[in-house]
Amino acid sequence: MSLIKCTELQIGYNAPILSRAIDFSVEEGDYLTIVGENGAGKSTLMKTILRLIPALSGEISYGEGFSANEIGYLPQQTVVQRDFPASVKEVVLSGCQSLAGMRPFYSAEEKNLAIENIRRMGMEEYINHSYRKLSGGQQQRVLLARALCATKKLLLLDEPVAGLDPGAMMDLYELIHKLNDEGVAIIMISHDVQVAFRYAKHILHVGEDMFFGTADEYMISDMGKRFAPAKGGVQ
Repeated sequence: MSLIKCTELQIGYNAPILSRAIDFSVEEGDYLTIVGENGAGKSTLMKTILRLIPALSGEISYGEGFSANEIGYLPQQTVVQRDFPASVKEVVLSGCQSLAGMRPFYSAEEKNLAIENIRRMGMEEYINHSYRKLSGGQQQRVLLARALCATKKLLLLDEPVAGLDPGAMMDLYELIHKLNDEGVAIIMISHDVQVAFRYAKHILHVGEDMFFGTADEYMISDMGKRFAPAKGGVQ
């Protein structure tokens, strides 16, 4: 079943970013990596899927029983966010806001969900630690736990390994891959095409030219060869 289907989608703010419309779909348990040149509109597309900004035209449809507020989202982290003065538990629990609705408190079930996802990300020993004192890789694990509190089906990850050292980067990629193996669908923006080939089931290339298909199809396509010759990738 498709969780998300985008048809003739035009994205942007006052004018379209891309000359061509976007067409793609994401199935349950899928792993889609979005690649493309800087400024091509990858983050704008992600925000449009989340309904943080409206589509200029076209349609985004969600699978039966699934909606935009059931998507877990890990945006690009800013310097201000890295210095956020809260405990790990408080940061992760804030991911339950969509479940809490207008209630001014979190339920016992929501608190248990936050603790479960902290454990899932291997951060249980840091549960009462200050988020700002964690390493970059640990902070991303916390934010991934937070995103998981909002969903059981789909995560949107905007360059989740940006700024991490190589060891922390690969640890996080493997963690995301494990979540996908457990049935969570992934949509991830990445500049590392080597990773796209290693983990992705499908690739969406946005830019002057467009591509949507399997990772194997992208690898042998003219676009794939131009963008990532010999799987060399770009940084």
